[in-house]
Amino acid sequence: MGLLLGLFFGIGVLLLVWTFVAPREEKAKTDGRLVARSRDLLARAGVEGVTPGAFIGACLITGFVAFVLMFLVSAALPVGVVFGLMAGGVPVAVLKSRARKRLAEFRELWPDVVDNIASAVRAGLSLSEALAQVGERGPLPLREPFRRFGADYASTGRFAESLDRLKARLADPVGDRVVEALRIAREVGGGDLGRLLRSLSSFLRDDARTRSELESRQSWSVNGARVAVAAPWLVLGLLSFQGDVIQRYNSPVGALVIGIGAAVCVLAYRVMLRIGRLPEPERVLR
Repeated sequence: MGLLLGLFFGIGVLLLVWTFVAPREEKAKTDGRLVARSRDLLARAGVEGVTPGAFIGACLITGFVAFVLMFLVSAALPVGVVFGLMAGGVPVAVLKSRARKRLAEFRELWPDVVDNIASAVRAGLSLSEALAQVGERGPLPLREPFRRFGADYASTGRFAESLDRLKARLADPVGDRVVEALRIAREVGGGDLGRLLRSLSSFLRDDARTRSELESRQSWSVNGARVAVAAPWLVLGLLSFQGDVIQRYNSPVGALVIGIGAAVCVLAYRVMLRIGRLPEPERVLR
């Protein structure tokens, strides 16, 4: 047992060290997709100051700690492994939940942002000034990205590049549409900017209302899928405190049973989510 714990501890330390000291080009070749997806998830969740490597390391550490605890409690290797894998996905689940809440919150606020920009334009401000003033008078959750846009534009004077950085900070599909509409309006010019902003505000408000109604009607299936998947593993966790019972899983047959159960749960959960949840909007204009 001491050898096993030492082996896993050494692997965890090696992965953490490799995350921070490996050359950037080599990391991009070996796990570029994983790092890119982690960076995108952190951006969508609004988490700043955390690198993809640190996030991946947190997942590994969480999974390792859960594995050690459950293995010490149950003395069954398959039980420790399966709970370690589930715990390793907890940071990912937390960030995805935060990203969904952030997306829903932004979806409700974008019509007000567009209305603020339209009012500023009617008051005689330029489009860049109208965007910058959202950082002072707009909805509170969206003020910081627009405040930083104003600072970027004031320091560089490059509207397109400042918009690109604003879009990256927002990491929001609705924000992408708004930013690109404003970019086109500035490049094309003319007197239709007010009409475009009013139409965009009306469209965003109708879209948010419709999606909110659909999500409230279908949330019961998503919650039901989560309860159904969590129930057998909660029972297995409680059985871990009964040594004579849990030792039946400390065998090849027991490991096979746990593996098949985990595969069935994952498959059923994915199917239930696909049936019950609306498709998430993608950032096609990033």
